[in-house]
Amino acid sequence: RGKADYTKGNRFYRPESLAGMPGIRLFGNAALSFINKLSTGYWPLMDPTNGYTAIHTSVLRRLPLHKLDRRYFFESDMLYQLGTMRAVVHDVPMDAVYAGEPSSLRVSRVLPEFLVKHLVRFFKRYVYLYLLRDFNLGSLYSIAGVLLLAGGTVFGLANWVHGAMVGQPASSGTVMLAALPVLVGIQFLIAFLHYDVSHLPTEPLSLDLEDER
Repeated sequence: RGKADYTKGNRFYRPESLAGMPGIRLFGNAALSFINKLSTGYWPLMDPTNGYTAIHTSVLRRLPLHKLDRRYFFESDMLYQLGTMRAVVHDVPMDAVYAGEPSSLRVSRVLPEFLVKHLVRFFKRYVYLYLLRDFNLGSLYSIAGVLLLAGGTVFGLANWVHGAMVGQPASSGTVMLAALPVLVGIQFLIAFLHYDVSHLPTEPLSLDLEDER
C-alpha cells in the first residue's frame, strides 16, 4: 500500500518460470518489452503485454480511458498513459502457466503493428514531457544530439556525393568536419537516454490524490 499506483505481472522475473513459456511467446514478449521501454519511459519494466494488473482507483479515475487502445495494444497503451501522468508502476513476479494451449501470437504481424504504435507514442511522450510540460536538460541533450547528428550526416553525404561526381576524394579535414558532429550528436543522444532512464517517477500519485478527496 502506498508504494505504487499500478502493478502488473512479470513472467520474466524468475528464469525458472520461462521454461513454461512457448518459444514464440518468449521471443515476441522480449522484443515488445524493449520497444515498450522507449515509448513509455518505464525502463525497469518487462512483459508489458501481461494482463495481470491492478490499479489504484484514484489513478484510474484520472486516466483518459476513452483514449486507450481497445485491442492487443491495451496493456502497452495503459503504460504509456500512466507514463504521461508520472504514475509509479511496479512489476509483480509471476510464473508463466499455459496449460498446453497453442499460441495464437503471430510475431510477423504483431511486431510491425506494435512497432508503429510504440513509435507514435514515443514521439507523443517526448513532445509532451520534454517540450510542452517541461524544458529541461534532457530536452537540450536530445535537441542538440539530433541537430548535430543530422547536420554531420547531411554534410558528410553531400561531400561524398560531390567527391564521387568530380572523382576527388574528400580531404581529412572534411572527413573530420563530418565525423565530429556525428560523434558528438550520438553522445548527446546517449546522455538524453541516461536522463530519461534516471528520471523515473518515485512518488505515487495516489497518495496526493487520496489527500484531495
